[in-house]
Amino acid sequence: MISTEIFQQARFLIVDDEPANVSVLTQMLEQWDATCIEGTNDPRATAGLIATFAPDIILLDLMMPGMNGFEVMEQLQSLLPADDFLPILVLTADTTDQARRQALERGATDFLTKPFDAGELSLRVHNLLARRKLHRRLQSQNHVLDYQVQQRTQQLAQAEVNTAECLAMAAEYRDDDTGQHTQRVGQTAAQLAGALGLDAKEIYLLELAAPLHDVGKIGIPDSILLKPAKLTDAEFSAIKIHTTIGATILAKHQTALLQLASEIALTHHERWDGKGYPQGLAGEDIPLVGRIVAVADVFDALTHKRPYKKAWPIHEAAQEIEKQSGTQFDPSVISAFTETLAVE
Repeated sequence: MISTEIFQQARFLIVDDEPANVSVLTQMLEQWDATCIEGTNDPRATAGLIATFAPDIILLDLMMPGMNGFEVMEQLQSLLPADDFLPILVLTADTTDQARRQALERGATDFLTKPFDAGELSLRVHNLLARRKLHRRLQSQNHVLDYQVQQRTQQLAQAEVNTAECLAMAAEYRDDDTGQHTQRVGQTAAQLAGALGLDAKEIYLLELAAPLHDVGKIGIPDSILLKPAKLTDAEFSAIKIHTTIGATILAKHQTALLQLASEIALTHHERWDGKGYPQGLAGEDIPLVGRIVAVADVFDALTHKRPYKKAWPIHEAAQEIEKQSGTQFDPSVISAFTETLAVE
């Protein structure tokens, strides 16, 4: 069943070196209510018309001087987007199988030999336009779906960030009623990572993950965590467990952010000289993120008041941290620390 509406909505490009052929085809299309028709006798103009006229179908002759139909189709293959479907109906007096095969190989969608029947032409054009319309509808739906997936992915990523921030704050409010320590550690860790040459994505993830370094404090009794005096050996052993508690909590989630946070939670109390906890790792066996957060965490702890200590002046805290280069801290991280502190 022929729908004249599909002809009314379509844009037709006729490419034939014979003006009479272009005229005949134009009259036929107009009989089927086509109104947007462009014709050219110069096949070399086809590429330009694709860009300016944006046809929905091309009616293409094969045997033309200067540039034949095969060459036109070759040129169009390099110009058209891979996900586009622009039907090319080849109209030619060459009835050989070789011409048909060659035309189809070069990108022809359908093939009709001259002289052709007007009724058959209308059916073939109609079917090709229907295929293009369906293709464009599916393409539009795919774009909508892609957009929805991107939106949902962004929402999930933001939800993960929000969850991480809530977890960090929940732990930090145990011994810092401002809840700012975690964020400061994240910011300092990001600055150190930048000075060490990490890429933007790594720095971004580290800034989000570092605030979760002490999430394991959730499992430490208040009597130990908030004790204003020096901890006993038994109490200190108990508080060390916050590293493994935090790592265990975070390791249950398979996202890149929380896996990184788990690694930081487990290793940010390791020491360069191997005398840290919980695993006693040394040197570069300690993940770089753990070595970075170790410096950021201690610097912030020294320069802010805690139940058991007063805040240190920044220059004194910096001197103390630099003194621990090669023992408690990675010398390369301390170099980055000194560099960032000088910039500030």
